[in-house]
Amino acid sequence: KTNTRKKKGNTLQKTYYCPSMVCLHLCLSVCFAHSGNIIGSGIFVSPKGVLENASSVGVAIIVWVTTGVITAIGALCYAELGVTIPKSGGDYSYVKDIFGGLAGFLRLWIAVLVIYPTNQAVIALTFSNYILQPLYPSCLPPDSGLRLLAAVCLLFLTWVNCHSVRWATCVQDVFTAGKLLALGLIIMMGIVQICRGHYYWLEPAHAFETFSDYDVGLIALSFLQGSFAYGGWNFLNYVTEELVDPYRNLPCAIFISIPVVTFVYVFANMAYITAMSPQELLASNAVAVTFGEKLLGVMSWIMPMSVALSTFGGVNGSLFTSSRLFFAGAREGQLPHLLAMIHITRCTPIPALLFTLISTLLMLCTSDIYTLINYVGFINYLFYGVTVAGQIVLRIKEPNMYRPIKVSLVWPVIYLLFWAFLLVFSLYSEPVVCGIGLAIMMTGVPVYFLGIYWENKPQCFHIIIDKITHLCQRLCMVVYPDLEKNQEPSDHQTKDTDGQNEKISLGKTADGTCV
Repeated sequence: KTNTRKKKGNTLQKTYYCPSMVCLHLCLSVCFAHSGNIIGSGIFVSPKGVLENASSVGVAIIVWVTTGVITAIGALCYAELGVTIPKSGGDYSYVKDIFGGLAGFLRLWIAVLVIYPTNQAVIALTFSNYILQPLYPSCLPPDSGLRLLAAVCLLFLTWVNCHSVRWATCVQDVFTAGKLLALGLIIMMGIVQICRGHYYWLEPAHAFETFSDYDVGLIALSFLQGSFAYGGWNFLNYVTEELVDPYRNLPCAIFISIPVVTFVYVFANMAYITAMSPQELLASNAVAVTFGEKLLGVMSWIMPMSVALSTFGGVNGSLFTSSRLFFAGAREGQLPHLLAMIHITRCTPIPALLFTLISTLLMLCTSDIYTLINYVGFINYLFYGVTVAGQIVLRIKEPNMYRPIKVSLVWPVIYLLFWAFLLVFSLYSEPVVCGIGLAIMMTGVPVYFLGIYWENKPQCFHIIIDKITHLCQRLCMVVYPDLEKNQEPSDHQTKDTDGQNEKISLGKTADGTCV
């Protein structure tokens, strides 16, 4: 047992803590953070895409459960990699260490250009849908209005994240309540509906009634749509270096949070079906709004408001966490240092946030959420599979490497079989959308060889890059954070305060000058 000493009056009192209780508290905290990061706007937008491609209610429910199981298997594989290669940066760090610089760079390249911007565009468009749908009860909101409101949401939250880290975290804490309120209402109303006998579409005799012919390619797309709702399951691998006791808390979070998330998602979808027929669900672009109108009557405004708050917080959370990957890439020398720089007083990653904003606004050229989900889902799964394959490669190349967590190789094999099925049939069903994602990824190959592999670049190239970086630093007032510990400051790095030297080590400018 451990203890601390507290002074009370003239006596010293000992306070005893049970280590097992401390461990339990830490484990539960990690589980709540993990499940909270997974549950997001996906459950309010993906049900339509899953049902549309699954062709029946029964198959849609099976897709949700299977996606949860596959997510848990993938998370177990990532847990082994996370404690074997304990670096923040997630699958980018693992792919780079196992397969080399090019593979790691392509993972980083596609995340910067496709995954983060597309995720943020989908969440922002979902926010727009839930804000505007009540204003257009008899038709769909106009595309231009959806894109404009999504852009306003992105601009405002980018400003918040640029202005203050504290503001960004406050926004996240406040708007998380909207997510919990909406899901809690949906599940409770669903239970009430089932108790009243409104479960026609959940009966086995009706659950598998098809409204379109089954197609293997479309079922693969339904898994992509469902996987979007489970996005964030590898969140803890991006902060492994900051995680307390990862050997215990990482598998604990997986075993608790992913089953909880799967339970919530399955019951939320069952609740939708108790209030709406499959045709009504497919006709709605804001499923939770239609659900609220059916069951909540005059209080139906609660549902779009709650979901809008949730998605607003989702955009903020995505902007807030994207800088971690930028920093990991810049630290490894695979991204410009400018993208990892922070403001000299606010300590916010302004260049990374502005870059993400611009690339996300470009994604708003379409308001078709489900096409965007297929697009980002295909690319995400591509690299999930590459990372899990890396686990097998690492077992072969480094059989004696210390592995605090070691899972059976059966699990990565199962994951890779499912991965191959998903990618092949998704590419067959959506060749254009998936092909564009592959083409964007391959543009990273020449960039890698010209920007990173080619070391002996002309001096004029370095001069131009330094001038551009220095100009952007002056415009954004940012410096690269100095990570060197116990570094002796130079004369201009110290200032005298009441006769004592105070070390100043905010960072460095492009030409190496300390600030």
